Amino acid sequence: MAEKTLFIDTNSLARKKSDEGEFVEILNGPLAGAKNVLGALRWVEPGKQFRADPIDQHQLIYLMKGQGQICLEGNNYEVRKGAGVYLGPSETASIRAADNAGLKLFHLVVPRIPKQK
Repeated sequence: MAEKTLFIDTNSLARKKSDEGEFVEILNGPLAGAKNVLGALRWVEPGKQFRADPIDQHQLIYLMKGQGQICLEGNNYEVRKGAGVYLGPSETASIRAADNAGLKLFHLVVPRIPKQK
């Protein structure tokens, strides 16, 4: 039996408020049957920052729109659309939007895969 392609209209999903702006989960179990992955779009308001907490999972953060500054391992880097950062388990980073423009981020979280014996 062939797998069906699932199209998700992310514009039709209800956004939730957060301290830095808004977010919506676009890839999860209830929405797409995903068992080991969580994907979200995040909108960070001008001058605010999103902090990726240090969790025991892998994270990928991709800057889809805007410009700002990322703090990674105590160093600040100017970033704009197209930039991304991979965080291994227990790593953290924060992304601050420029004062004059917000950010749109794609945030993907996947579990650590156990080593095979």
